[in-house]
Amino acid sequence: MASVQQMFSLEGQTALVTGGTRGIGQAMAVALAEAGADVLLVQRSEASQETKSLIESLGRKSAIYVADLADNASISTLVPRITGDGHTISILLNCGGIQRRHPAHQFPDTDWNEVLQVNLTTVFTLCRDVGAHMLSRAPDVHGRRGAIINIASLLSFQGGITVPAYAASKGGVAQLTKALSNEWAGKGISVNAIAPGYIATEMNTALMQDEERATSILARIPAGRWGRPEDFKGSVVFLASRASGYVSGEVLTVDGGWMGR
Repeated sequence: MASVQQMFSLEGQTALVTGGTRGIGQAMAVALAEAGADVLLVQRSEASQETKSLIESLGRKSAIYVADLADNASISTLVPRITGDGHTISILLNCGGIQRRHPAHQFPDTDWNEVLQVNLTTVFTLCRDVGAHMLSRAPDVHGRRGAIINIASLLSFQGGITVPAYAASKGGVAQLTKALSNEWAGKGISVNAIAPGYIATEMNTALMQDEERATSILARIPAGRWGRPEDFKGSVVFLASRASGYVSGEVLTVDGGWMGR
């Protein structure tokens, strides 16, 4: 029987990560590398080299693939480019996402369409294309073909305020995760999601600057603090590795206890 350390190891695997330039995505990408994986980063440009450098400093390989998460044509060519370069993707981490805030009765079509494209349609396209790539090869000695991890949200369960597009997209991510798990879990591909709570990152700057809302949010978090990107390192390695071999279709909430209130 394998040791716990062996079950959590990602040695010899390659992960494809969107949204890895900062915040939660960067912490997760580095965590995958710390567990032994090489990491391919999908970025809008090669301008940000920080995550790539952090991964390489751990002795792992990394490369940046330029693509626009808001452009479905750009995303649909991504996996063929990567596999054409000879990479075998064992782990897909869909962390790229955007937020737009407006009162619902004034929410513009352009913002609705962009949020749904980046947060849901692109997630589906990458799941589909990487899933097909995983299904095309034989399972390993443990019967595994790969792991897909999507980033959901507390708004996969709750509605939020002034963020109807984001709530709709993240509700969709949770259901997409379950739908894909139903088809692929029996074929050696685990499909799970992580739902972050209120995390002190750039995406929540507007919330943190709204003193009244920030105070009320903090008062409801049993852990007594906003989350930090490093709070996600353990959960992403767990879901990417054989340690979670019998876990699929799960939306793992990492929220300091918020949903238990």
